[in-house]
Amino acid sequence: MTHPLVGNLAPDFTLKNQNEEAITLSDLRGTPVLVVFAPFAFSPLFDEEIGEIRDSGALRSAGGVRVLVVTCDSVCALAAWAEKSNYKDDLLSDYWPHGEVSRWYGIFNPRRGIAIRASFLIGGDGVVTWAVIHAPDDPRSIDDYLEAIKAL
Repeated sequence: MTHPLVGNLAPDFTLKNQNEEAITLSDLRGTPVLVVFAPFAFSPLFDEEIGEIRDSGALRSAGGVRVLVVTCDSVCALAAWAEKSNYKDDLLSDYWPHGEVSRWYGIFNPRRGIAIRASFLIGGDGVVTWAVIHAPDDPRSIDDYLEAIKAL
């Protein structure tokens, strides 16, 4: 089943990263963007998945894609995780209004107060070209990201 956002303009957002810098999706037009929603920094699966993104040379060199990781954690929690894990790319806080961007993308779990594990590839024109949603304990694969990027 295709996510309803595929083929449509991605909902625009401005969120603060772990350095308290405002990142606006529409400011990145002209560049493909991979938006990775993840629950809970400091959880084992978060460490595994985001660490793999950090360490993937193939993902870094694939089509000039900018990676934005979004969680409902606070900026302070994301700053602590980034420092502990030597993560330099953007970790964005969807903390307040709590889960608002996750809701716009249709992947907020209100019972748990988290974004579910989902990824969206957005073309340079701002249109969502690919989306995938994973079960809570089902890690995503860098290979899936690379295939989607190759299809851009």
